[in-house]
Amino acid sequence: MADAIRIIGIDPGLRRTGWGIVESLGNSLHFVAAGTVRSDDKLSLASRLCQLHDGLSEVVHSAMPHEAAVEQTFVNKDATATLKLGQARGIAMLVPALAGLPVAEYAPNAVKKTVIGVGHGDKKQIHMMVKVLLPKASFDTDDAADALAIAICHAHHRQSAAYRMALA
Repeated sequence: MADAIRIIGIDPGLRRTGWGIVESLGNSLHFVAAGTVRSDDKLSLASRLCQLHDGLSEVVHSAMPHEAAVEQTFVNKDATATLKLGQARGIAMLVPALAGLPVAEYAPNAVKKTVIGVGHGDKKQIHMMVKVLLPKASFDTDDAADALAIAICHAHHRQSAAYRMALA
């Protein structure tokens, strides 16, 4: 019998980076843990990025996932905010990569389509479906719920041809 695959989903953000861990075995998904890594907005950007790095590193090393999935950055009208989000996203990709995990990326619309069935939806719909798909799930922030949705998306798409090619 195959072993369960432990997946960490990461929703990057400079203030709050959500993380959610699920185990996938065949068609079944099981909630493992979820939480949020926070940075202190009174500190310098470099110090905040270090806080995100250290917090995510602790999660990855204690939870020991097999694979990671990170939400792709959307571009908004505020270039400075987009750049800072991109830097936080870099940390979100770097931490699992340094731990030797394959890291997949998913567009926000792909995550929504996988979890709620359509590419556009609000946070309430995502949270409701995360609770339906993972009845034992508990999360402290919207970011942690979104991270669980990213992990669910990856569990459903991890065997796709594009993902297999990314691992090669």
